[in-house]
Amino acid sequence: MNFVADRLSKIKPSMTVGINVKAKALKDEGKDVIVLAAGEPDFNTPKNIRDAASKAMEEGKTKYVPGKGTPELQKAIQKKFREDNNIDYQLDEIICGVGGKHIIYNAMMATINPGDEVIITAPFWVSYPDIVLLAEGNPVIVECPQSQNFKITPEQLEKNINSKTKWLMLNSPSNPTGSVYSKKELEDLALILKKYPNVLIMCDDIYEKIVYDGIEFHTLASIEPSLKDRCLTLNGVSKSYCMTGWRLGYCGAPKEIIAAMNKIQSQSTTSTSSITMAAAVEAISGPQDFINEHNKKFLKRRDLVLNKLNDIDGITCQKPEGAFYVYPNCEGIIGKKTPNGKHISNDEDFMTYLLEDQGVAGVHGAAFGLSPYFRLSYATSDAILEDACNRIKEACNKLT
Repeated sequence: MNFVADRLSKIKPSMTVGINVKAKALKDEGKDVIVLAAGEPDFNTPKNIRDAASKAMEEGKTKYVPGKGTPELQKAIQKKFREDNNIDYQLDEIICGVGGKHIIYNAMMATINPGDEVIITAPFWVSYPDIVLLAEGNPVIVECPQSQNFKITPEQLEKNINSKTKWLMLNSPSNPTGSVYSKKELEDLALILKKYPNVLIMCDDIYEKIVYDGIEFHTLASIEPSLKDRCLTLNGVSKSYCMTGWRLGYCGAPKEIIAAMNKIQSQSTTSTSSITMAAAVEAISGPQDFINEHNKKFLKRRDLVLNKLNDIDGITCQKPEGAFYVYPNCEGIIGKKTPNGKHISNDEDFMTYLLEDQGVAGVHGAAFGLSPYFRLSYATSDAILEDACNRIKEACNKLT
C-alpha cells in the first residue's frame, strides 16, 4: 500500500541538499572531499548577535512568540526596509518565517490556485519550481542565457505573460550566477509589469548586501513604487549575517497576502524560535561593518576562483557581481571520456566525475535549469578553494 500523497510525485528532493548530504557522508567515511555545494558562509555568526541570543535566554525569552515576529523584530524589519530600500511597509505588511524558503512556500500556498502559472527565470534557485508544483501551480521556465548575463529581458517577460500568470520570480543577486539586475533593467521590466495588473512579483533579495565592484543593489518596489502593492520583497538573515542555521526569513508584501501567509503558518510551524528572533533584531539593527569585511574576503576568493577556472581547458567562467557562487560553463568538457572510459554527456556526469576522481563536490547546472554549467560556492577559505581548483584542473587534464 502506498501511503505517500500523489502530489509528491510532481517534485524532486532538493538537489543542493542531496549533494551536500552525499559529500558529507563521504567525508564521514574518511574520504578526502572538498564540499563546494553549500550556499553557506564559512564565517561564524558575529559575536554581538550570539550575545543577543544568550541574553534573551538568560532573560527567559523562551516562550511562544507571535508567528509574524515579535514587535521588536517587526519594527526592526520595517526600519530596515525604509532605510535600506526606501520602501514603507506597515507592520501588517510584514511577516517572518522559518527561513527564506518558508516565506516562498507560504506565499505560493497562500496565493496559487490549481493551474496558475509562475514565471521562473533559468538559471533559478533549485527550490522555486518544486514549491510552485507543491502549491498546484505550473512553473513557466524562461531560459536566460549567458549572453543576457543570465537575466530576463522585457521581451521575454511579455511573451510569457498570459491570463494564467500569477507570479514572476526575480532573484538578485542571483543564486547560482551572481548576476545583479541594474536599476535600468528593473525599470524596463517594470514598464511591462505595469501593463499586467494581475501579475504579482516576488523579489528574492536574500543576497542583497553581498555585491562587488561598486555594483549598486536595487529592488523593484523601490524602483517603481506603483508596483509595491504587487511585490513581495523577500529577505533574511542567513547569508549576510552568517546565520544559516538560525532559520529566519522575512518579507514585506500586501497585507492581504501577509494575512493569508500568517493563516497558513498558524496551522503549521507557527513561528521560528524566540531566540532566533531576538538574535535577528540585533543582526538587522546592530553594527553592520562586518558585512563589508566579509565582502572583501568574498571578493578575493571570487577572483582567485575565476582566475583558476578560466585557466582550465574546456571551462569558461563569467565574473559574478554578487552572492558567493561561480557558474562556469563546461561545454568544452562535454563529449570527453574519463580515464575509466566513461563518456561525459552532460554537466551532471562531469560533477559525478569530479566527486569520484578528485573529491570535489559541486552542483550540476541542470539542477538550476540551465546547462552545460555547474555551480561552486566560494564561501570557504582561500586554501581550500585553491586546492579544489587544482583538483578540477587535474581531473580535466585526464580527460580525452
